Amino acid sequence: MRNLIVIAVVLISFGSVHAQTTSIMNLNAGIFTNKIKESKAFYTNHLGFGVAFENEFYLLLHTPNKQASISFTQSNHHTQQPFFQTEYAGTGMYFTIEVENVDTLYQELKEKGIEIKIALRDEPWGDRHFAIEDPNGIGIDIVTYTKPEN
Repeated sequence: MRNLIVIAVVLISFGSVHAQTTSIMNLNAGIFTNKIKESKAFYTNHLGFGVAFENEFYLLLHTPNKQASISFTQSNHHTQQPFFQTEYAGTGMYFTIEVENVDTLYQELKEKGIEIKIALRDEPWGDRHFAIEDPNGIGIDIVTYTKPEN
């Protein structure tokens, strides 16, 4: 019985430590680019992002509700370790941005002349979305989640 109690305490402690570690996790996607100014203009002017921090080689942006962020670092900058210097190659990555009203943002971006890569559409799994591309070649899927088709 004593061994069972010890095992139970160890398992509870492990679960508690694991839960504490994962509950504080945030994700910030970082892009190495030579287009920091273009990226700032695109995300702030067209998607409403705000500047959280900026210096001569680094830009940290946040979503309008400040719940997520993205950073841009100057490629091959001497302050960065070699592993963190190579410029993004421009393919194979996308972000999904969930918005309250995808139709409104779609119209706004079209009126601003932003190239639409995938026209506004409904998917059977419940996405109503469209896609654009940022100055770095990153696809941005803009979505409002709806009820999936039966």
